[in-house]
Amino acid sequence: MKRSNLVRVASLAASILGISMLHYLTPLHHPVLHDIFQRLYYIPIIYAAFWFGLRGGLASSIVVSVLYAPHILFQWGIGPTLEMEKFLEIVLYNVVGGITGFLSQREEERREELQRIARGLEESYRKLQSQADLIIGIEEQLRRAERLSALGELSAVLAHEIRNPLGSIRGTAEILKDDFRPGDRKYEFLEILVKETDRLNRVVEDFLQLARPVQAERQTCDLMAELGEVVTLVSREASSRGVRLYLSPAQLPPVRGDREKLRQVFLNLVLNGVQATPRGGSLTVSAVQVPARDGASSFVEISFADTGEGMEPAALARIFEPFYTTKEGGTGLGLAIAQKIVESHGGTISVESAVGRGTVFRVRLPV
Repeated sequence: MKRSNLVRVASLAASILGISMLHYLTPLHHPVLHDIFQRLYYIPIIYAAFWFGLRGGLASSIVVSVLYAPHILFQWGIGPTLEMEKFLEIVLYNVVGGITGFLSQREEERREELQRIARGLEESYRKLQSQADLIIGIEEQLRRAERLSALGELSAVLAHEIRNPLGSIRGTAEILKDDFRPGDRKYEFLEILVKETDRLNRVVEDFLQLARPVQAERQTCDLMAELGEVVTLVSREASSRGVRLYLSPAQLPPVRGDREKLRQVFLNLVLNGVQATPRGGSLTVSAVQVPARDGASSFVEISFADTGEGMEPAALARIFEPFYTTKEGGTGLGLAIAQKIVESHGGTISVESAVGRGTVFRVRLPV
């Protein structure tokens, strides 16, 4: 029995015994006091009915009857009318205890039923919410698939209608450039033409890469070695921009993946971080292995944290959308391609940013 129920039983027993002692110890020539005492019995009976239901109400009324009956028989047995009145009071004790206990028990059962219904409704709501989230996710995937499908068609047109003329333009510019010496204005114009042609060709290639399924050639990759090469490659540009570039050493398990494509992801994130950081700032690349827990497999988390200006929430929500960019002259395809590559490796890429506090990209790859 619970401690609270023990306290209730003890209080009921004490009150019944106390009222009975008052009856037995009070002289009979104080009938008014005895009338008050016999009415006091209703208090523990009603409380017992509320606390313990029908059984509690009947049990307390029976105990009261057993304790009160000898008082009637041996002390008040002086007249049949008076004695009958006292016995009717005992009958009322049991009637009140039974009815009050029955009603209280029905109320308790009704309350428990309502609680069960509430729990069922809450569980149904959670399931509906989970299904709604799933539907929203599926709709988003369908919209993304539609965009990629349209991009695929556009890429095919670009590949045919733009890349071939670009090749001709670049070849012509290279031939014409041979007729001039470095330092000549026309030579410089032709250099610009070649560079812009190469840039347009890279844009078309990005279109094609985003539209095509990622074919990852899986092999064992040393992520720290790949990150080291990327940092070394970007260190000159970081130095020219006055940005400090750090790579925190770590012991990482090998990961199965396409080295070239993963290096492309890392290079894109490091370049974005360097370009988004003002002079005097820093970009820190770090990695850590997260052990398996809660049924999830172990993975490696690589962080790219810069001290740039950060992004607004509106920009943060669209950062992985194709063609969306916050950089002047950007195509808005780099992060979309990076996300596609990471997801093709069974990983995830996420971003956290706050205005004035910098940005952190996190790439998670399964071990």
